[in-house]
Amino acid sequence: MTEHPAEAADTSGRPPASVDELHKLVLKSLDDDQAQEVVSIPLAGKSNIADHMVIASGRSTRQVASMAVKLADKIKEQFGRNVRIEGLPAADWVLIDADDVIVHIFRPEVRNFYNLERMWAFGDESMSAARG
Repeated sequence: MTEHPAEAADTSGRPPASVDELHKLVLKSLDDDQAQEVVSIPLAGKSNIADHMVIASGRSTRQVASMAVKLADKIKEQFGRNVRIEGLPAADWVLIDADDVIVHIFRPEVRNFYNLERMWAFGDESMSAARG
């Protein structure tokens, strides 16, 4: 993942989106696209990389890629923000970096292998399932 330059700031003239609005959009988009096992991990106070990490599964590489592209488009449309996407060509695991919210969309086998929920929520009772 590469650092984003300061010039990448929103120049759309829209007011800055709140973290909560962005987080809600991510969860709604994943729900609308029938993502499986959506989990939201609060990172505020644990890490400075983002305020939320959202992890979800898609049934196939095609669904993973589709969810990622749709989510990126919705964030751009509603918040005027370009996100960074990694892993789209293979779509086994796609990372969407929307600054305040980091989204990981996996195929189930790949998600089980990396088990990010366990790594980030170790000893944390506040990890929450964000099911619709």
